[in-house]
Amino acid sequence: MTNMGWLQILLFVFSLLACVKPLGWYMASVYEGHPRGPGKLLRPLERWIYRFCRIREDHEMTWKGYLSSMLIFNLAGLMAVYLILRVQYYLPLNPQHFNGMAPDLAFNTAVSFSSNTNWQAYAGEAALSYFSQMFALTVQNFLSAATGMSLLIAMIRGIARHESKSLGNYWVDMVRGILYILMPLSLILAVILTSQGVIQNFRPYYQSIISMQSFVSQQSAPGKAGMPEMNERDNDAAEAGHVTEQVIPMGPAASQIAIKQLGTNGGGFFNTNSSHPFENPTPLTNFFEMLSILLIPAALCYTFGVMVNDRRQGWAVLSAMFILFVPLACLTIIVEQSGNPALVSLGVDQAPVAGYSSGGNMEGKEVRFGIVNSGLWAAATTAASNGSVNSMHDSYLPLGGLVPLWLMHLGEVVFGGVGSGLYGMLLLVIITVFISGQMIGRSPEYLGKKIEPFEMKMAALGVLIMPVAVLFFSAIAATTRMGIDAVGNPGAHGLTEMLYAFTSMANNNGSAFAGLRANTPFYNMAGGIAMLAGRYWIAIPALAIAGSLARKKIVPGGLGTLPTHSPLFVFLLIGVVILLGALTFFPVLALGPVAEHLMLWSQYGR
Repeated sequence: MTNMGWLQILLFVFSLLACVKPLGWYMASVYEGHPRGPGKLLRPLERWIYRFCRIREDHEMTWKGYLSSMLIFNLAGLMAVYLILRVQYYLPLNPQHFNGMAPDLAFNTAVSFSSNTNWQAYAGEAALSYFSQMFALTVQNFLSAATGMSLLIAMIRGIARHESKSLGNYWVDMVRGILYILMPLSLILAVILTSQGVIQNFRPYYQSIISMQSFVSQQSAPGKAGMPEMNERDNDAAEAGHVTEQVIPMGPAASQIAIKQLGTNGGGFFNTNSSHPFENPTPLTNFFEMLSILLIPAALCYTFGVMVNDRRQGWAVLSAMFILFVPLACLTIIVEQSGNPALVSLGVDQAPVAGYSSGGNMEGKEVRFGIVNSGLWAAATTAASNGSVNSMHDSYLPLGGLVPLWLMHLGEVVFGGVGSGLYGMLLLVIITVFISGQMIGRSPEYLGKKIEPFEMKMAALGVLIMPVAVLFFSAIAATTRMGIDAVGNPGAHGLTEMLYAFTSMANNNGSAFAGLRANTPFYNMAGGIAMLAGRYWIAIPALAIAGSLARKKIVPGGLGTLPTHSPLFVFLLIGVVILLGALTFFPVLALGPVAEHLMLWSQYGR
């Protein structure tokens, strides 16, 4: 890797670290009911929302009440999105007169956006009206992100409180998360994006754009074998040898892109997502969007430390995340910069040019971003539960594509989604505490609370749900005609495509490996079920643990208590995360990207 490449990585990492403490401290003050700085100006609006919605700010809920409120509200959101997508033809702000979605696709999309997954089996600019983009998808981007953050805050309260039955008020936490955190940050990011050329309008799509570029040659003239049929106007254009008409999509993109990144949602306004020049036009927008993907998940670690009155706990968890993330991101970049051996065998020079990091495997990557920013984004979007992409993961080399896949296999706990990543990591912290307690022959404790069989059962359930969903649906896809027919590539790469799809959906990530025709009844319905399981069957055990811990008494620490902020515990936690991901998914990874890598280098390697 060149010096410029290392500089870009260091700039990103240090910028992220610099934002952790101020934002984390601010979010802690918000959820504790004492917003600081400019946030104080929003306090009257918050009170008005409570009066209008009849929310009692001082009324707290048990973990079951909190869970019930969350599930009912999310179900209502899912049904609203489904209805909008089905009848969008009759709704306003549809200048292109798009029809409603098919039932299976509408179900998949509604589940996707209500569960913070944003898996997209459609092209946004060719399927959705502006009304659907704004009132269905963008609204759910705010609500699903705020839901994840609220669930985390409830779990933190369960850890911090003792001899209590309450975990706070779900509705109050939702209002505060949106009003004080997500909306202000989204407004700032949207202004930055529009200043760089990201579009934000309600215009109909532009047509009759004259292009001077010839697109037809004698070899590809109409009537040749393999060419699609053309209408009369296309034939006239073909005979002239140039394009006479082109359609350029418009729409309110910047507002959706801002929250899709900050809320780790990831759904693109356009089909090509963050590689589209109207979503991500410049290296500066690329940097800010990539930073915003990890911004809130990283800062929530500091929020956790503040709210449990031990900032060292937050830094310990954050350290584990960075120790896992940085080497894997660098590995992706190094693998991609090594070049494709199939091209090396043909004598193609893939070395960096003039000291820049643009050499190597550039297939599927934007020249304006290069390999470093593409590989770093791929690692960030799969470490977080984001799913937006600025390059085609299907075009990565086998090991380059293995890293984003494995980051999801770790359970989306290396930063992860806003809220969901940290409460997933806290489940692994509980398992690590239990293992370490058994190693020293002492009853396991975490922050003064004994970890007993109930907490271990719930933690194990939360950790196992995702692998079961991924492997179950991947097995069905790999052994049935309805799954195999959608695969565009045979062999190991095709298996990787199916595995990546269900890994992305069950982890509520939403990124696509591509090469898979995902808009089929099987993938839409199976994927919807996987997304529901990955979101809610992990949230339920997490809240159950929070309710159990909140009722416990504080147990004073002794000489045998293992400090959970020490470097030793950090590396124990990293070991548990890696072992669970490696042992669970190693067999199928060996059949997919590992086998493809060995075949590629045995055929073309020197």
